[in-house]
Amino acid sequence: MDVIGIDIGGTSVKLAALDRDGKVLWTAHSAKYHRPDAGELAAAVRETAGGRADPGGIPGVAVGLCVPGLLNEDKTVVRQSVNVPGLNGARLDDLVAAALGARPAAVSVTTDAYATAFDLYQTLRPQGRLFLLAIGTGVGAAVLDDGRPLHVDGESPGHFGQMDVSVEGHPVVGPDGGAGSLEGYVSAAALAARYGPGNGWLTRMGPEDPPLRALARAIRIAHALYRPHHVFLAGGIGIRLRPFVVDLQRIVAHQLTGISRPDATLSAAHSDFHAAEGAARLALSSVPPAH
Repeated sequence: MDVIGIDIGGTSVKLAALDRDGKVLWTAHSAKYHRPDAGELAAAVRETAGGRADPGGIPGVAVGLCVPGLLNEDKTVVRQSVNVPGLNGARLDDLVAAALGARPAAVSVTTDAYATAFDLYQTLRPQGRLFLLAIGTGVGAAVLDDGRPLHVDGESPGHFGQMDVSVEGHPVVGPDGGAGSLEGYVSAAALAARYGPGNGWLTRMGPEDPPLRALARAIRIAHALYRPHHVFLAGGIGIRLRPFVVDLQRIVAHQLTGISRPDATLSAAHSDFHAAEGAARLALSSVPPAH
């Protein structure tokens, strides 16, 4: 085990361990939690590892870490996390050390959206521009050009979860206070409020319902902004939107701007561990070459 990817989400933690060649050795998923503080998050990582991460070997391991929210300039402290407020002010190297029982050789911090997009690029090798929406507790986005990220604000291509995609007659306010935000329509909390807890939305939501109309509007905007060759839906909600992809494609394609790419694809990702595995793959670059 040369790298560990840690994906801290709004309701659970996911881990992935890889060897030096990028082979996935194991993955693990924590029990669900609710608004944990930094100590509880460290405990969740430790329990999820389940003894497979020996503290004695951690100083030789690189860690890739996905955290939601805005970071300070050197990416060592979370400045603001709307969906996991217990991270606010947390020093990330201390959190990782507490979780794994020792300080790793290196910690690289990224977003779940970028890590997921990178994992999809590494495993599927799609050609051209990839646009990804990571939909779960919140909504994040990433844009990759043949594996290289496009940055608009810091290391983000823009804050798609906060984009106003208001559906007439169905006003919403997102968790950050923004009216009409995409997160206000398709995040886990928004779907639970509209359709009930759990995955009830999978059977109750129809193609003309506000969440799908808002999501289609966001994808149409992405086609105008980025002209992607491939659009992926990922995250805990996104991968479960697979049954709606055909309807989404139809809504998105209707009188879509002529500058969009006519052969653009729309797909749902396939794994809950894309972000953890992608974070680990990104951390591989910090692992010294074998002798």
